[in-house]
Amino acid sequence: MIVTTTPSVEGRKITDYKGVVVGEAILGANVFRDIFASITDIVGGRSGAYEKSLGEARDTALTELQQRAAAKGANAVVGVDLDYEVINNMLMVSASGTAVVLE
Repeated sequence: MIVTTTPSVEGRKITDYKGVVVGEAILGANVFRDIFASITDIVGGRSGAYEKSLGEARDTALTELQQRAAAKGANAVVGVDLDYEVINNMLMVSASGTAVVLE
């Protein structure tokens, strides 16, 4: 499945719009505790543990997005946007876009 932040896919025509799809992943408060417990990972202002957790959450959100698009009969998602929000000491990563059918 093609997943892109652009509104179209170069060289491919959109033949049908299946609607907005969203995927979410939430990191609980214990993730932050674990991250700060492994403070030794911080090198040059970056935390490997934190980046790994964010990467996993982003991948989960994008996988969920693709699954929901496929369930609607789409073969691509265009206009994808990734958002990061803190809610009650938890981090939510959400991915949204438009499920489409490409020729």
